[in-house]
Amino acid sequence: MKFAFVTCVQLGLACMETIYEQGGKLDLVITLKDNLAQDKSGRIYVDSFCQQRGIEVVKIRSVNAPEVIQSLQEREIDWLFIIGWSQIAKPPVLQAVKRGVLGMHPTLLPVGRGRASIPWAIIKGLPETGVSLFQLDEGVDTGPILAQEKLAIAADETATTLYQRVAIAHQQLIGRIWPELISDRLQPRPQDDSQATEWPGRTPEDGQIYPTMTVTEVDRLVRATTHPYPGAFWKEQDQMIRIWRGAIGKSAQPQPPNSRRLYLSDGVFDAIDYEGLSST
Repeated sequence: MKFAFVTCVQLGLACMETIYEQGGKLDLVITLKDNLAQDKSGRIYVDSFCQQRGIEVVKIRSVNAPEVIQSLQEREIDWLFIIGWSQIAKPPVLQAVKRGVLGMHPTLLPVGRGRASIPWAIIKGLPETGVSLFQLDEGVDTGPILAQEKLAIAADETATTLYQRVAIAHQQLIGRIWPELISDRLQPRPQDDSQATEWPGRTPEDGQIYPTMTVTEVDRLVRATTHPYPGAFWKEQDQMIRIWRGAIGKSAQPQPPNSRRLYLSDGVFDAIDYEGLSST
């Protein structure tokens, strides 16, 4: 069984490390050319990892480039992992390997197909989320599922903590399924489209807090958009307050020191960790 891996971020490197911790090996690693996305958050270079393990590296601009397809076919790759890569693999890539192309999605598919999985899970108040290992097809997050790792969402969960837990769950899932994958014992199961939901992408502007919102909505929004995301914000005349952490307050109690109190439709929210920025 031959494996290849496409990545350019730390999460992908961590998953490759897990494969080797399980006694596995990769026959090919595909990554971005060195001069591309140098300022991309989490961007890593795979050279050292691959040199130490004797893995051939192909550096590309696009995962759909002809040299990618040629490299996969020449090496007779069975399974290709694509983790931490923004470009969508097109049919020629999906068909260039013997068994299939594998991706990871940070929800329990078919729930939460699409974008911004971590913020949406908190904003929607879900009791749990997780990570799904699935086989890519021509749809978006629609392919058959091979395995899943569930994660309970705490009442005070933030994007920071959930992001870290999701990253660890990727590695745990790879480690758990690797023995079954190499022995060809994993049985993909189709997604139940009747249970599918799609979550749209989010922009920094979606983090705005309005006085008409409830304290619960604001609490979830602040927790969902904190680091590593752009943060929630509140506008007052010519000032924009960027909020990283806060708490539901009580109108009858004094405002906490060094906080900013927001008056909402059904109560107050106290911004505890915030930045006051001039609007532009």
